[in-house]
Amino acid sequence: MSDTGQRTAEFLAICVENAELRQTLAEAQDECVELAIDAGELHAENAALRARLAEAERERDRWRAEAERRLVG
Repeated sequence: MSDTGQRTAEFLAICVENAELRQTLAEAQDECVELAIDAGELHAENAALRARLAEAERERDRWRAEAERRLVG
């Protein structure tokens, strides 16, 4: 193979590798977007659960206070 042919083959190999790496990068970026969306949804669900827990704890405390008043009173 001539020197020019060798350089052309190396250049084409680099082009193919570059295209493959770009594809891999695009797939990784898509996965990152999906993970970010999932994380946002989980964060919102976590916040909602924490709010429900706080309300349940307040309700429990009200019931306890009422029970104590009835027992003492």
